[in-house]
Amino acid sequence: MTLKEISNVDIIAPGRGDIVVGVDTHKEQHVGVALDGLGARVGEISIPANAAGYAQLLTWSGTLGDVCIFAVEGTGSYGSGLARFLRRNGQRVAEVSRPARKGERRLLGKSDAIDAEHAAREVLTGKTLSTPKLADGIVEAIRLIKIARDSAVRAHSQAMITLKAVLVTADDELRAALESLSDFRLVLACSDLAGEAGTDTPTSASRYALRALACRWLALHEEIKAHSAHLRRLTKAAAPDLVAAFGIGPDIAAEMLVTAGDNAERVRSEAALAKLCGACPIPAGSGKTNGRHRLNRGGNRQANAALYRAVIVRMRWHPPTIAYVERRTKEGLSKREIIRCLKRYVAREIYRYLPGTSTGASSSATCKA
Repeated sequence: MTLKEISNVDIIAPGRGDIVVGVDTHKEQHVGVALDGLGARVGEISIPANAAGYAQLLTWSGTLGDVCIFAVEGTGSYGSGLARFLRRNGQRVAEVSRPARKGERRLLGKSDAIDAEHAAREVLTGKTLSTPKLADGIVEAIRLIKIARDSAVRAHSQAMITLKAVLVTADDELRAALESLSDFRLVLACSDLAGEAGTDTPTSASRYALRALACRWLALHEEIKAHSAHLRRLTKAAAPDLVAAFGIGPDIAAEMLVTAGDNAERVRSEAALAKLCGACPIPAGSGKTNGRHRLNRGGNRQANAALYRAVIVRMRWHPPTIAYVERRTKEGLSKREIIRCLKRYVAREIYRYLPGTSTGASSSATCKA
């Protein structure tokens, strides 16, 4: 039996004694269905989503025959613990996509066992399979820090928006004194509002609300600075060349590292990374219409947005990019079309800097630092 090494997992000429286990994952329990190499269903099991349940699944599958692979849904969420457990015990794990709602689910129905069987059959067909992220190194640490920072940034912006909305309805004297200030000076001034005794009047309540929102904004400001310092340190340790690239920096580098995962070698080429980021054109020709392409609206949209930010910075400050924009503009391309081309170029450059790829740094010590 032969299995492809990186992205797509394909079983060639499996025998009846070979076992493929599909697992549908949920928060509290997982459901597994085992198929033999010819697609016959040989067993079903329901386990709790904890270490004891994972061990039960592994023991049960071993009694059925030679298990060649586990096909797990949601390896980045509810199935992450199971995927780590199976890898630690020397098992091969593939990530599968859930069936399309308007396709197989409408025809076959919906249940945990049906979804688990679908996952196993995806392995037998070699379709829509990928190597899951390891989530056990420095990139996973970056992902967790980035989650905390992104949520703080959203709350930070919301606090400022709410503060200004409250200021609009404040009394005229207070509004006149504060409305012309810059954002930071406005926050400092609001944080120093003494407020009147109690909050029974609109005037005292508005002062209380402005001070509370300003203090929240300042606290979030300090929290974001702490998160950003951790991201700078971690991204520089994981991929120093990526962080140093023009227009990228720690924030964009963190997003691209998280997209690729700790085992970036699972992204087999720079074209695969571009598709993963939704930065590659998709063929859309048929019949007499050949050579036509359309915009790719799939892929990781956060990574796509990160590429966009890098491109905008380079269009303003990077001389080779500025020259490229001028040349393509003379050729008749719109700004939007030029940005799409540049996102593809930036994705190609970023792939070279990812640790573990064929062209990037391959030191595992750096990735695990």
